[in-house]
Amino acid sequence: MSPEIFLTLLVFAFVTSITPGPNNLMLLASGVNFGFRRTIPHMLGIGVGFFSLLLGVGFGLGAHLETVPLLHTVLKFAGGVYLIYLAWKIAISRSVGADAVADARPMRFIEAAAFQWVNPKAWVMAVTAMATYTSHESYMLTVLLVGFAFALVNLPCVSSWAGFGMLLRNWLSNPVRLKWFNITMAILLVASLWPMLK
Repeated sequence: MSPEIFLTLLVFAFVTSITPGPNNLMLLASGVNFGFRRTIPHMLGIGVGFFSLLLGVGFGLGAHLETVPLLHTVLKFAGGVYLIYLAWKIAISRSVGADAVADARPMRFIEAAAFQWVNPKAWVMAVTAMATYTSHESYMLTVLLVGFAFALVNLPCVSSWAGFGMLLRNWLSNPVRLKWFNITMAILLVASLWPMLK
């Protein structure tokens, strides 16, 4: 892979990682409701989970999904159901920080990592990256380079969403504002399912 192509790959990884999607909307809500530090396992889980998804797609899972359409449909359905569940949890959350409801907590590392495997945007990103930036001549190396490029930019990008959420905490300490923020985040999270329905 030439330096120019690697640079375009980094730009692709940055743009797809920083733009709104299920992960970033959940991190924004988590930053507001739990703060940056408590959201770190969620951010790290996204990075590790997406890296494993990239490698899975690069080393054959993407092609396997094309040959078994039922598996693709099951993944889409599971991802949609889980996103709706997460949206519901965000919508009913009503307290910032220490006053939060007893069972409210940020997403754990393993939950965030596993979520990447049913996240519609993550699948689109992984399949597009592997189809665009790998070469048949040095396939294994280019798959690893795609994974490396995303590993470089993903964590800083997703961290910015949690950081922005943390900055909003004081303004959203008003219960009415927080209620409407969480409901808006839940609606946007469900709306992010739209590309999956096509």
